[in-house]
Amino acid sequence: MAITRNIVATYRGPGRVVRRLLALGPREDRALAYLMGACVLIFIAQLPRLAREAHLTGQELNMLMGATLMAWVFIAPLLLYTIALLARGVGRILRGQGTAYGARLALFWALLASTPLILLHGLTAGFVGPGIELQAVGVLWCACFFWFWISGSIAQERGE
Repeated sequence: MAITRNIVATYRGPGRVVRRLLALGPREDRALAYLMGACVLIFIAQLPRLAREAHLTGQELNMLMGATLMAWVFIAPLLLYTIALLARGVGRILRGQGTAYGARLALFWALLASTPLILLHGLTAGFVGPGIELQAVGVLWCACFFWFWISGSIAQERGE
């Protein structure tokens, strides 16, 4: 199934999508591609906000973009691998039947599947700026991300 169809299906049943992805077999290259794709999309989502900030404060846009690129494309993947390892540790403590690959896939897929809302958040930050609208979109993104991640983690830990 195409990634875009899987993303849409995740909004209806995240656990089913993670189980379907796990059924394809453990492929670390696929998990890394999901992670890097999500990080690049998050970087792209930050561009309207960075342009607004550079315009309003007089800072150099290239410097802001460089720092954001470094953070999301080089540092965030390392942190996300660590978070997935910790999530697998929690699953092991709770006597889950999952794997470290499953924990990584659940986290990375949750991040990739929630990128449409991250893109909306970036547009809101760039065009509307700080306010209740930006906070509402941020809360919506957080809720969806954690729903996807927790549902995917539960599905992979049950070993269904």
